Amino acid sequence: MRTDAVELEEGRLNGIESMEDYSSLHERHRIFPDIFEKRAHKRILDISAGVGIIGKRVMDSYNAEVVCNEISPTALKTMNRAGLQTISFDIDDAGHPFPLPDGCFDAVISLATIEHLVHIDHFVQEIRRILSDDGRFYISAPNYSGLLYLIPFLLTGKTFHDPMSKESRYEFYAHIRYFTYRTLVEFVSSFGFALEAVYLALPKESSRYKKLKQRSKLVAHMFRISMGLVYRISPRWASDPVLCFRKSRQGGSSAVRKVIL
Repeated sequence: MRTDAVELEEGRLNGIESMEDYSSLHERHRIFPDIFEKRAHKRILDISAGVGIIGKRVMDSYNAEVVCNEISPTALKTMNRAGLQTISFDIDDAGHPFPLPDGCFDAVISLATIEHLVHIDHFVQEIRRILSDDGRFYISAPNYSGLLYLIPFLLTGKTFHDPMSKESRYEFYAHIRYFTYRTLVEFVSSFGFALEAVYLALPKESSRYKKLKQRSKLVAHMFRISMGLVYRISPRWASDPVLCFRKSRQGGSSAVRKVIL
């Protein structure tokens, strides 16, 4: 992994002692474990799990073993304090496979991670290897064709993440891959996965939406309605869709369901 990766993460987590201290919640966090629907996963790996927001939600309300991967010392301490099972290894080391046996998980979660990695081919190949037959891969990455990224870019002419902005400075330095909804689908599918469902989380509980609601309940309400309309048109315009891929011999995608939560 890039030598500055841990330093960037540690800087972002400075002062975090518990999950309650973490103030950057996203809508993608709240849709777990509902996103599993009736798939009845028994063993789940959360790759680059951060402080364990999703892992804790799944552990508390879903009948499965949950293992959280991280290399950040602060993130690992936070998850261990919360009672989560952790494993630490570098997911971006192309010279070594993940220290996990073949087919040992029936679900792998990777949210807002692939955009940080250098060796993304190795990353997806290893996830496929450790998934059981017919296992599921839940992945998200910033969708830079999403309206929340595209409109400001077109209006201001600035990059998607402004290096001079406190809000997006971390992303500017940390993100090295820029996917759209379509390119992420095509990329993951090329490794023997079939897209099964797309999950779109309406504005409801994220830190950003709560701040907007505090400023104006009317604006927040209109924003939620607008996003609902956008999601009904196409997931291609969503800023952070979560894709559920099924491990498949054929790969490709067909009969994809769209679920708005």
